[in-house]
Amino acid sequence: MSIHSLLLRSLVLVGLLAGSSAPILGAESDAFLGRWALTLPGGGAGWLGVTREQGYYDASILWGGGSVVPVSSVVFVDDEMYVTRVREVKRRDAAAKVVRVQQFTEALIARVDGDTLTAVRYNPRENGQGMIREEITGKRIPALPPAPDLTKAKYGPAITLFNGRNLEGWRLTSPGQKNGWSVEDGLLINNPVQEEGKPHISYGNLRTEGEFEDFNLKLEVNVPEKGNSGIYLRGIYEVQVMDSHGRGLDPHHMGGVYSRITPSQSAEKPAGEWQTMDITLLDRHVTVILNGKKIIDNQPLLGCTGGALWSDEFRPGPVYLQGDHTGVKYRNLTLRPVLK
Repeated sequence: MSIHSLLLRSLVLVGLLAGSSAPILGAESDAFLGRWALTLPGGGAGWLGVTREQGYYDASILWGGGSVVPVSSVVFVDDEMYVTRVREVKRRDAAAKVVRVQQFTEALIARVDGDTLTAVRYNPRENGQGMIREEITGKRIPALPPAPDLTKAKYGPAITLFNGRNLEGWRLTSPGQKNGWSVEDGLLINNPVQEEGKPHISYGNLRTEGEFEDFNLKLEVNVPEKGNSGIYLRGIYEVQVMDSHGRGLDPHHMGGVYSRITPSQSAEKPAGEWQTMDITLLDRHVTVILNGKKIIDNQPLLGCTGGALWSDEFRPGPVYLQGDHTGVKYRNLTLRPVLK
C-alpha cells in the first residue's frame, strides 16, 4: 500500500473512530498485546503498552520526552493496528492571550511480526501545513520476573561516582549542549542560567562514564525553590527530583519514578534542605528510600521513562543527572553493583 493510501486510510479511521475503543477481534489483534520498547527516529526512546480490557482494547504511549499518556483509540483493520492520540494546540493573539484551542490527531499505524513491531506515525504540523511522517520499530518487552528478594542480594565494593574535586568520570549525554555543571566546595552543582530577552539555551544532562546493570545508589541532593532535576538509573528510568514539599502524592513528585510509580507516602523536605536518597534497581524492580522513609517498595518497572537514552531495558547504562531544567546540587554519590 502506498504512503498516500496509508495516510488517507488512517485519516478516515481517525475521523470515524477517534475517542472509541476497538472491539475484540481475536488472535491477530492479540498479537499486539503487551509492552513494546520503541526506537524512535534518531535513536530516541519510546514505549507502547497495549492491553485488552473488558470487551475492548486500550493503550498508553510514551513518545521521547514527557509522560506516559493514554491514547484516544485503538482500532484493528485486517493485520494492522491504528492508534490515535488527540492533543490540544493553543492559539494566541499578539498579547499572548489564548483565543482558540484546536485539537490535532496523531495516528500510528503498526504491524507486528512475532516480537517485532514496525510502525509509521503521522503527526500534523501545528501550522496546518502537512504531516510529519516518521518510521519506528519496536521490540516486545519480556514479561517481568517476580519481585526479587532484596535480603539475598549481594553487592560488590562501593564505587565513588563523584570525587568532590572535578568532573572526572562524567560527561554530557549530548556533547553539543551547553555545560552548566561545575564543582564548588565539594558539591556537584548545576546552574543553567537563562538570560532574559535572549534565545533559550539548551543545557546538558550529566552522565557517568561508567555503565552499570543492577545496583544500589546512595546520594544527597539539594533542590532549590521550584527546582526540577532527575536521576536516571541505567540511563532509562528517571527517579524524580523536584521541589514538591507539601504537594501530595504524584508520580511526577520527589522520589517517584517519573509518570510511572507514585510514592506510597510523602517524605520530601522543603526546598533548600539536603535530602538523602537510597535507590535499589534489581531485576527490573525498584526500591526508593527518601530521607529514611521507604516510598517505593520493590515495585516493577513497566518500561523506560521520558528522556531515556534508549528503550532497551537489558543493556548496561550510566547514572545520569538531569540538567536541562533548573539548578540543583548533589554530593556523596556512591554506587554498589549487584553481583550476579
